[in-house]
Amino acid sequence: MTQSPAVRTSGRPGPVRIGERAARTLVTELARRNDPKAALLVGATPDSAVLAAAIDALLPGDALTVVPAGSATPAALREHVTAQGRWVADRVRVVDSLAEADAVEVVIAAEPLTGTADETRTTVDGLAKYLADGAVLAVAVPATPARTAGAAAELERQAALHGAGSDLVLRNSPPVRVHRLRFTPADAAVAARLAPAHRPSSVPLTRGMHIDSNGVAAAGITLGLAALTRVARPKSKLWLVPALAAVPVAAFFRDPQRDVPEDPSAVVAAADGQVLSVQRLHDERFGDGEWLRVAVFLSVLDVHVNRSPVAGKVVDYFVADGGFVNAMKPDAEHNVAAYTVLDTDHGTVVVAQRTGLIARRIVQRAPIGSLLARGERFGLIRFGSRTDVYLPADAADPLVGPGDRVVGGSTVIARWR
Repeated sequence: MTQSPAVRTSGRPGPVRIGERAARTLVTELARRNDPKAALLVGATPDSAVLAAAIDALLPGDALTVVPAGSATPAALREHVTAQGRWVADRVRVVDSLAEADAVEVVIAAEPLTGTADETRTTVDGLAKYLADGAVLAVAVPATPARTAGAAAELERQAALHGAGSDLVLRNSPPVRVHRLRFTPADAAVAARLAPAHRPSSVPLTRGMHIDSNGVAAAGITLGLAALTRVARPKSKLWLVPALAAVPVAAFFRDPQRDVPEDPSAVVAAADGQVLSVQRLHDERFGDGEWLRVAVFLSVLDVHVNRSPVAGKVVDYFVADGGFVNAMKPDAEHNVAAYTVLDTDHGTVVVAQRTGLIARRIVQRAPIGSLLARGERFGLIRFGSRTDVYLPADAADPLVGPGDRVVGGSTVIARWR
């Protein structure tokens, strides 16, 4: 029987388990595809959180092939699948070995990889054989290198070459990093059939409000400073300054859920804020022709999570050096900026994340080759800043003007002709 990727814990502290949050992250590529697709889950057991998440992500036209883990029998898995009801049993097929599987759009390793670099490379190569063109392989690895014998370093290398996205899941025991690998190019048109990906980088507070992981870290630092100040100067009230600052710091990184318009002709705002300008211009960096640019200013009170204005494939990303002028001023065009270039059904679209007077840190989480759904989170800018969207001027009509307030991922700022 062909074995599934093994969890190697010999000589290491405790087993590595995949919890519900990490499982949901592993099946992201399966859950976000709205068209009928086939998926392969390798290394499952009846009580696997990954199996439960994969079944939960299935749509009527989907098919899931499951390969048992070494500790499970095909019979036990089949019994478990049958117990889920006819709807699940009709869409989930349990096979005796990996050799019985066919090429699919999504391959998921249900067990985290903890072996050596060579073992990990062999496992990845073996699973990649079952990927269709443009398909994605999702694998998890402990986030602490001491938990592996080289798997973490090897997957980082693989992600640098073939990464379609990586997510750190802290709420797991132990924390794990989920890598999505794509070994053959994906068609940009596929992005239009995707829903925004699940991002564990935001911590849920309520059903509709999250805090980005950057905010959790920043709030933790301020609380740590408060604790140190309290210890160093127990009679002073100075510790209250960083302690009280933790709440507004965390609030700056709030990440609310947004309803993305389903209209395929809609171009949505890349960020919350006030429209500074809507103008036609030329920029040879992005190609010949005229561009329609919508510039939005983000104050320190706005949500600073950036979202893709359109569905497309990331084909380039670069950072332009510059200054740190107030983002509301015209000279802000020469500030430090990060440019994400997307290939879409309507031509090239560019999103510029510009720094401001206070903003000095840009986060971009969409590697070249990844697919972004319209309204999908792909990064953020810390503190006041500006976000520009460049559209082909002959293909889109603007629907906003200077002074308008827009909501990232929801407000339609332009429409494709």
